[in-house]
Amino acid sequence: MKLTVGLLFGGRSVENEISVVTALQTLESMDKEKYDVVPIYIAKSGKWYSGEALLTVANYRDMKKLLDGTPEVYMRPVYGDRNLYKVKTGLLGSPVLATLDVVLPTLHGTNCEDGTLQGVLTSTGVPFVGCNTLASANGMDKITMKMILKECGIPVVDYFWFNDKEWYADKDAVTARLEAKIPYPVIVKPANSGSSVGIKAAHNTAEFVEAVDYAASFTTRIIVERLVTRLKEVNCSVMGNYNDCEASVCEVPLRSGEILSYQDKYMRGGGSKGAKGGARSVGGVKSASAGESEGMRSTLREIPAKLQEGETERIQQLARETFRALACDGLSRIDFIIDEEDRSIYVNEINTIPGSLSSYLWEASGRKFPEVIDALIAQAFARSREESFKVTDFGGNIFAAMPAGGGSKM
Repeated sequence: MKLTVGLLFGGRSVENEISVVTALQTLESMDKEKYDVVPIYIAKSGKWYSGEALLTVANYRDMKKLLDGTPEVYMRPVYGDRNLYKVKTGLLGSPVLATLDVVLPTLHGTNCEDGTLQGVLTSTGVPFVGCNTLASANGMDKITMKMILKECGIPVVDYFWFNDKEWYADKDAVTARLEAKIPYPVIVKPANSGSSVGIKAAHNTAEFVEAVDYAASFTTRIIVERLVTRLKEVNCSVMGNYNDCEASVCEVPLRSGEILSYQDKYMRGGGSKGAKGGARSVGGVKSASAGESEGMRSTLREIPAKLQEGETERIQQLARETFRALACDGLSRIDFIIDEEDRSIYVNEINTIPGSLSSYLWEASGRKFPEVIDALIAQAFARSREESFKVTDFGGNIFAAMPAGGGSKM
């Protein structure tokens, strides 16, 4: 029998559009003989929709028309209820649109990749691909992520953090604290954003103030890191669970400036002409073909990465250690920095639902994307089974032991 897979994408996030591309790329690679795929799009308003029109990328050019013609749906936060319900039904029609066997989230960014959605799915009991609520939250927040990694002895660059209220209350005091700890240049980031959104480099006080004001428009927590001026960025994907995982080959994404920008990631490799297309390689550097849509597949990259002896193995080891330290599941991409001054290697961040699900890294590792999807879905069921054996009822009813008519008020 086919499995009914809820392909969940979009979201209340600045990365909504990138999520659409990841979803369409994933759908293209799913074995239609194994899976009945139900597209579930979360609009920026937070409403959920499902319908065939969501599977055509050109329809997203007119969002109002697309959503006006697509049924609105919802799931009930009731454990054991795996149904996807229609908001509106006919007089005699069933309110159930589909019963989901498993959910495959391809969402990115805040309210999507940060544990918010994972908590909703956990409350229904439906198996889902990827990290649980805790791992998703820790992976998304760059501050807590670096705290955990540093505690585990995994190298991270020097950093400093604060919140927006501290900043607006006394910008001079926060700036002085930063300058006493980390010399310029620095890089300023929203603690919980992805796709390089809200990030700016700062080389002096004036640029720092401007960068923090910009980052604070996206988040309440800001992290500032030492900017490695002679850096090589290297990415590596990890798949499995916190106890048993494997690392992919490494890549070097090519940037146009001091930092890898949103434009470098999504807008340099061939535009947005559809969800199909393959990557071409010229001298070890891959880019998207003219038919490739936006998304991480379209980033210009060197793959496999040309690194010094032993560096690939060291990065793959640190990638697995990071995956385990954060108790991840499914598939993630860990981004690294190599300081070319002394060849020090640092973990920069983890993406628990990476763009394009890092399909290009696994294809370069000899794992076809349909096989990766099969493995991720199988792992979602395995985790669900394991969790079902954990104790959630300690037994007994403490209220039954109370004297009749007695007890304290609630």
